[in-house]
Order: sequence, then structure tokens, then C-alpha cells
Amino acid sequence: MAYKLRFSWLCMMLTVSSVIGKGDYAYDYEDAFAPGASVDRETPVSAPVPAPSSGRTALVPALFAFGDSLIDSGNNNHLLSFAKANYFPYGIDFGGPTGRFSNGYTVLDQIAKLLGLPLLPPYSELFNADKMRYGVNYASAAAGILDITGFHFVERIPFSYQINNFENTLVSLIKNMSASVVKEAIPKCMFFVGMGSNDYLNNYIMPAYFTQDQYSPQKFAELLIHQYKNQLTKLYDLGARKFMISGIGQMGCIPSMLAESSSGQCSDLVNEMVHPFNAKLKTMIMKFNRGLPGAHFIFLDMEYMFKDIFRNHKSYGFSVIDRGCCGLGRNKGEVTCLPFQTPCPNRDEYLFWDAYHPTSAVNLLLGSMAFHGGPNFTYPMNIEQLASLRD
Repeated sequence: MAYKLRFSWLCMMLTVSSVIGKGDYAYDYEDAFAPGASVDRETPVSAPVPAPSSGRTALVPALFAFGDSLIDSGNNNHLLSFAKANYFPYGIDFGGPTGRFSNGYTVLDQIAKLLGLPLLPPYSELFNADKMRYGVNYASAAAGILDITGFHFVERIPFSYQINNFENTLVSLIKNMSASVVKEAIPKCMFFVGMGSNDYLNNYIMPAYFTQDQYSPQKFAELLIHQYKNQLTKLYDLGARKFMISGIGQMGCIPSMLAESSSGQCSDLVNEMVHPFNAKLKTMIMKFNRGLPGAHFIFLDMEYMFKDIFRNHKSYGFSVIDRGCCGLGRNKGEVTCLPFQTPCPNRDEYLFWDAYHPTSAVNLLLGSMAFHGGPNFTYPMNIEQLASLRD
């Protein structure tokens, strides 16, 4: 029998599908000034240069990020979407809510810091080219590899449209610098991509989508990888060369899944559904490294990282691994964190902040694992080594 995820009344009501973020196409740097480009000309700025972070020189000129709620920093704030985190207590340890689905920082924030870059601004709040000179975050909560994923949240920005928004960024940068400067800088920049979680959580294992009736776990993973390959190839064609591709973590062990079990145990069924995607993703990355000239892809093995954290949670300083810090119901995972709900006081001891997302403490740890870790965490090299490559 197909795995059934408990619906909220909100999800049951929604039948509208809406995606946001269609952008202008500008595949050729020299054609970015073509008539009809939608980005207005701003005051010219100089080329991206390393930005200091805590007195450290940046390892790369800029970082561009694509993903979902695990790294969204506010792109959904102004959308007609039920996937938002711009309310208290989200951001309680950040100085206030920003749209991050965390009590504090995301894994992307930690990676940016370790690269010596400032925190990335969300694409939705950019006003001029100067603000995007060190990178942009295009991630959108509820977004997936497939455009239909997350439709019950109404508006969101799927990966395909996030790429379109990156094209708009290139147009703006070229207009304010020059095609030659941007063309030289982009291959030196880092690209973080973390997609796929919602294609399972808010598509494959959700009965409203009927996806399980059409695809076995293996076939669904193949469908996702086929689409993902085309999307990442498009980023490559736009000039990206240094890619950090994040796998999916232990989805069967998040509080919302624990709440589905009468024993409060991880769902082996869900973890087994997701595993083929991670395995095929790693294989695709190996093929990219062999087949795309000048490309360097690394795989961030979030599945293994989370397994390591679960196994050794006490040595990492975590004492609560089976429920969210902010939420309602069994395992604090039946209803995610509500506006002005009082969260747990000892947040750094929890693995999970709400029904779906890690705490800031876990995000900082994951970022450090990905940046400095060995081959069990990142393959074929870590982020620090990728950043140091000079072609």
C-alpha cells in the first residue's frame, strides 16, 4: 500500500497550481543588451571582488544558490504562498524572522561565511546590481525539480524558474559591468544547488498527486534525475563551472514522519524511497565531471551526514533527536511551528527546529561538514578544495 501522509485541512482545500519567476532568456553574454531585456539599467559598479567576512578574504568572487525551504532566506515572503517563515518564532536566534525556516542560520549561511562571503540576499529583495555582486539566493520554499511539486502551497518558484531568475541576474550584472567581465567572473563563482526534498515530501508521498500510482521509487528517481540533468546543464551553459550539489537527508526521520508512526520511529519506507535519488544523483555528478569540459561538480552527501549525526548525536552536543523544538502534536511534528508559538528554550540541543527543518546548530554543523569534510561527506572533494581550484 502506498505510504499515506496525513493532510492538513489547508492542503485539502487547495487545488490551485501557481509558479512564479519566469525570466528573460539571455544565453549569450553578448546578447544580454538585446531589446526587450526586462532588467532596468542601474548605476555601473565594478566587477565582483572578494568580500571580507570576519576579516577573512573571500575564496571565490560570489556564490549563487538554488533550492527550497532548507536554504530559502525570504524569496517566498511576498508570494501568495502558504510556505512562509516570515513570522516569529522563526529567526528567534537571528534577530527576528527573515523568511528562513530556522531559528537562526541555514546551511547556506554557514557555507557563505566559510567562503568569506556575506550572507546572500534573496533574489526577491534585490534592488540593484551592487547588492548581487557577491551572490544571490534564489531558493524558494516548496519548490522542486518538477514544476508541479508543491502546488498545494499555491505560489512558489520551482528550480526551472530559479534558473530563469539567475539569467535575469546576469542581464543586470552585464548591463552594469560588461559582458567580458561577467563572462570571466562567473566560472570562478560557486553554485550551490539543493533540490529534490519537496519532490518527495510534497509530491511523491502525498496522495493528492497520485505520483506513486504512476512511478515506482526507481522510476520516479529516474524522472527527477533526467529533469535535473537538463536543468544543471542549462546552468553550465550559462557559465557555471563550480557546483555543490546537495543530496536529500534522512527524510524518514524528520518529526513530521516520526509523527506518522505509532512507535515514533523513523520511516524506513520513506528513507528507502529517497535513496535511489541520492545514488543516481551521485552517478550523474561523476558523469558530469567526465563529460562537461571545465566543470567541477561535488556531491554533498546529506544522507550520510544525517546518519552520522543521528548515530553520534551526543558527541555533537545534541540530546533531543525525536521531535521538533517548535510544533504541535506527536513528536511536535503533526503541525509545524505556528505564529508566536513558544519554542523550546534549549534549541542548540535539538536536531530539529520544526516539523521539517533542522535547527540552526545542525545547519552550522552540516555546513562545516560539507566545507571541511572527507570523502564520506563530500565527493570527490569538499567545498574548500573546490573553491581553491584554479583553472
